[in-house]
Amino acid sequence: MSAEGMILPKVCEEARVLHQRSPMAGVYDLTLSAPTIARSARPGQFVEVAVPHGGALLRRPLGIAETSAEAGEIRLIYRVVGRGTELLAAADAGETISVLGPLGHGFNVTYRHPLLVGGGMGLTPLLFFAAAHGSSSVLMGGRTKAELFWEELFRPHVRAVHATTDDGSYGTAGFVTTLLPELLQEGDYDAVAVCGPPIMMERVAQMAASFGLPCEVSLERRMACGLGACLSCAVDTSSGRRKVCKDGPVFSAEEVYEHVS
Repeated sequence: MSAEGMILPKVCEEARVLHQRSPMAGVYDLTLSAPTIARSARPGQFVEVAVPHGGALLRRPLGIAETSAEAGEIRLIYRVVGRGTELLAAADAGETISVLGPLGHGFNVTYRHPLLVGGGMGLTPLLFFAAAHGSSSVLMGGRTKAELFWEELFRPHVRAVHATTDDGSYGTAGFVTTLLPELLQEGDYDAVAVCGPPIMMERVAQMAASFGLPCEVSLERRMACGLGACLSCAVDTSSGRRKVCKDGPVFSAEEVYEHVS
């Protein structure tokens, strides 16, 4: 389904924690029972999660990493960056957490063979894309081999996994943009989807454009409400001022980056 015009129902669901693990220090993989959200979520969308025992703390926006409509489950993979996510990481199986979603507009998953490009926690929405699509390939980057625990998560869903590490401990030494031109030159990709650090996304978008490939980017911004009311996540685009939480988080690269066409 195209990201264009995709408006899905939102619910505030009392989700039960099924299990939570930590694949590496500071990163948590959380599975929640949230049947209503699981049935309607699409790749690239996110949820706003209430902080357990957080009092007046705002909800935290987290990208959806995977869903199972049959089991009624959603998976969230996130990094602890402050008090709110610290409290979320301490949630035990059986606890109930209020989850608002699914929110935003997602990726276009109709391409034949898209290349997914991500770094760090930007790989979260791309995992959902890969699981839903079934015939994509992924290029992932991390500082060290330990940060590429994502590989085992992606492998069941993609044609190929390509990896880079800043320190050269695994895959190609360098950044994703080091390997990307070679992949685009040799591969049969018909689109690129990217999520990660802003500078990386812009460079990937420029490279995709140089090969004549459509590119979608998933923007990450601070969000207070997730519903487009507070304007805290607004960005300038070729279509004017847009709200990342409501009009995105997925946009065409042409819309958000100058010099990409």
